[in-house]
Amino acid sequence: MKTNMYHKFILCLIYSIFIGFIPISKAVAEDANSPQIAIEAASNKLQKKMQDPTFTKDFKQITEFVESVIYTSVDFDRISALVLGKHWKNATDDEKVRFKTAFQTLLIRTYSRAFIEFKEWSVRFLPLNMEAGAKKVIVKTEILQPSVQPIGVNYRMFLSKGEWKAYDIIIEGISLVTNYRTSFKNEIIKNGSLDETIKALITRNDTALEKK
Repeated sequence: MKTNMYHKFILCLIYSIFIGFIPISKAVAEDANSPQIAIEAASNKLQKKMQDPTFTKDFKQITEFVESVIYTSVDFDRISALVLGKHWKNATDDEKVRFKTAFQTLLIRTYSRAFIEFKEWSVRFLPLNMEAGAKKVIVKTEILQPSVQPIGVNYRMFLSKGEWKAYDIIIEGISLVTNYRTSFKNEIIKNGSLDETIKALITRNDTALEKK
């Protein structure tokens, strides 16, 4: 992935993690526009948070905020399984737990670092094609920023136990799941096994923390 595209990808991900992985009650889910409502509500919440200058200067506070949203709103079993693909099926229970934990830490710190770089934005919703009783839907949006071309961000969402959750985010045609799947596939080949890849990821996370 080119550097400028990767940078844009990361910036969109921090935005997406807040507006895409927001659960909605089953009652509200009966409203065809409920996935869009969830995204808009979370977007407003994030914008309000960004107005606090003390918040954006405190990395620890940012990390805790990001973690609170991710921990309560993301199905990391599903995301981790999609990211590892066939390697998830062959992984031991211990490897699954360790990978999920390390991957969550990686995302939290990646998003936290990108958080302070995000500037003013607004969201434009594209027409929502959602059939009555649907359990899955793609919410299409565009992120608008001053003097910047609109960035297309699509959310693959599913209704699980009465709550809408995103299980993939597609930014200008680049899938979060596919991007990380390719990355970890190469890491597993390089390291020789999933277990060694998990160890390397944990070490990388620890090293990044020491530099803060």
